[in-house]
Amino acid sequence: MTLIDLSHPLEHGVETYPGFPAPVMQAHIGYDESTEMIAEGREFGIDLITLVGGSATYIDAPRHMDRHGADIAALPLDRLVDVFAVVVPAPADGRREYLPADFDGLDLTGRAVLLATGWDRHWATPAYGTGSPYLGPAAAHRLVQARPAFVGIDAVLLDDVDDPDPRPLREAHVSLLGAGIAIVENMTGLTTLPWTGTRVTAVPAAVRGVGSFPVRVFARAD
Repeated sequence: MTLIDLSHPLEHGVETYPGFPAPVMQAHIGYDESTEMIAEGREFGIDLITLVGGSATYIDAPRHMDRHGADIAALPLDRLVDVFAVVVPAPADGRREYLPADFDGLDLTGRAVLLATGWDRHWATPAYGTGSPYLGPAAAHRLVQARPAFVGIDAVLLDDVDDPDPRPLREAHVSLLGAGIAIVENMTGLTTLPWTGTRVTAVPAAVRGVGSFPVRVFARAD
């Protein structure tokens, strides 16, 4: 059995979404300070972390797009742990938008549907925040009908990050989250996975009252 990490590290100062603040990590109790609070010769550190929920690799719960929706703590573990994955490569004709036809012939029900665009190669660079492939509205509705366990992508946004509308509809988010299907964004390494047969786990901390939170995602390849 091989475990494959599909998560970007959560790092101080590394921006995830254009214009959103980067995580800030600082000492609440530093190692030097701690020596006065513990036995001689020992030390400890207590960290203070400030971040937006959508930092590094993160998961969206229905509450992200609906104030009355289920929060991160309410996400069902049986849809996030050891789920068979279906890896869907970027459209072969070079278009950015995934269409319903890109999912023809795939067994999607109860699976983790992973959009392997390869955009993670731009992570932590200015190029990452623009031009990435995305799940089109029609394809999102197709996935809702198929009832996958969750949907993930190795890009900054499941919807079109370059939508020219200043108040975009975010159809993929609204459709999937409205149907109770979680979304994982900013994954990495998806293009290295086999198209089928891999099991994936994506479990965040059980945080109440928020709609997005960083998540550690990994694949198990037997």
